[in-house]
Amino acid sequence: MRDGGRMAAALAVLADMDARHKPARLALKAWADGARYAGAKDRAFVSGLVLDVLRRRRSLAWRIGEESDRARVLGALGLVWDWPLDRIATAAGDAHGPGALTPVELAALAAPISLDTAPDAVRGDYPDWLEPHMARAFGERRAEEGEALAARAPVDLRVNTLKTDIIRTLRVLEPFAPRPLDRLAGVIRIDPPAASDRAAPVEAAPEFERGWFEIQDLGSQIAASMAGEIKGRQVLDFCAGGGGKTLSLAATMGNTGQLYAYDSDARRLSDTVRRSQRAGVRNLQIRSPIHDNALAGLEGRMDLVFVDAPCTGSGTWRRHPDAKWRLTPEQLVRRMAEQDAVLAAAAPYVKPGGRLIYVTCSLFAEENEDRVAAFLRCSGSFGATDATLRLTPLADGADGFFIATLSRDDK
Repeated sequence: MRDGGRMAAALAVLADMDARHKPARLALKAWADGARYAGAKDRAFVSGLVLDVLRRRRSLAWRIGEESDRARVLGALGLVWDWPLDRIATAAGDAHGPGALTPVELAALAAPISLDTAPDAVRGDYPDWLEPHMARAFGERRAEEGEALAARAPVDLRVNTLKTDIIRTLRVLEPFAPRPLDRLAGVIRIDPPAASDRAAPVEAAPEFERGWFEIQDLGSQIAASMAGEIKGRQVLDFCAGGGGKTLSLAATMGNTGQLYAYDSDARRLSDTVRRSQRAGVRNLQIRSPIHDNALAGLEGRMDLVFVDAPCTGSGTWRRHPDAKWRLTPEQLVRRMAEQDAVLAAAAPYVKPGGRLIYVTCSLFAEENEDRVAAFLRCSGSFGATDATLRLTPLADGADGFFIATLSRDDK
C-alpha cells in the first residue's frame, strides 16, 4: 500500500469505531480481515496511526483548528510522526488517498496552533468530565500526567527466574536492543518502535515458548513485588484474570508453598494453566468459579490475598487509548461498586496476621484511596493501611498503578 491508501484506511477505521462504537482493537481487526492485500508493514502503519490519533485526539484537533478525524490524522502525521508538509500533501492527493489538502489545511499544518493557552484537559488529552478526577489525583501536574499517558509505551518483560536469569535473557533478545531497568530486578525494557513500525516481535523468540520471559509492564511487576517474601507461604490471587501477576507471584515463591488462582469469570482463567506450564510453575492450583464453593476451605488460611481489582484501566491509556474516550461517569461508578464488593469478598480468606494487597491500574483516587478507606471503615479485622504506592508514566516510566497493603489485626 502507498501512503495515501494507508491514510485512507486509518480514517476508515476511525469512522468504523465512531459509527459502531467499536473498540480500536476490533475495528483494526475488521479492517485487516477485509484488506487481504495489506502486508504486515501496512497493518503496523494503520494501527500505529489510529492509536496515535486516539492518544492525542483533543490536542491534535486544537492544534489543527478543526474537530474531525481527517484533521487529527493530518495532525498526527505532521506533529507526531514529523512528516514534512510535502509528503503529507503528496500522500493525501494520491489516487488512493483521502483527498488533496485544502488551503486551510495547508496553512494549519504549516503553522499549527500552540497548546500554551489550551485547557488542561486538551493539553492532557482527556475528556472534560474527567477534569475533577485528574485534578484530585495530580493537582497542577494533571496536564503533564495526561501528556505522558498519550505517549507510546515500551515493551517490558519479566525474566522468569524459575527457568533462567537476566543475563541469558538479554543475550537471546539482543536483536531487539533490550536493556535492564534499575527500578526492579529482572525487568527488561525494549523501547517503542518508530512511528510506523511494528512493535518488537518478542513472542516469536523460541525462548518465549520455553517460558524464559513474559510480557508484563514495569508497573504490574512492581505491584506483584509488593508481596515481599512469600516463599513457603499460602497465597491467593483473588482476581487472577489472564495470570500475569499470578506467574509473577509464583516466581517469587520459587515453587514453594501453595498458590491459588481464582477469578469470578472462568473465561479469564482459560490461559492460566497453559501459561503456568510453560513457565515451569508447580505450586499452583486453579480454583474456577464453574465449581460451587470454589474457594471452600481457604477461609482464614491465607498468608497473603492479592486483589488485582476490576477498574477503569485509566493507567493503561498509553496502550489502550480508545478506552479514555469510551469511559463514562456511569462506568466509573460501577467500577467503584465492584471494587467494594471484591474487597469484601476477598478479606475473609486472609488469616489473622496475614496481609491483603489491593491493586488497580487506575489513576483515580475514587477507585484507590477512597475504596481502601471505605473498606477499612466497614472492616472489623483490618486496621490502618500499612503502605501505599502510586505509579504513573510521568513519574515512574510505568503504566499507572495504585497498590495498598493492609494487615489483618484480629486474633
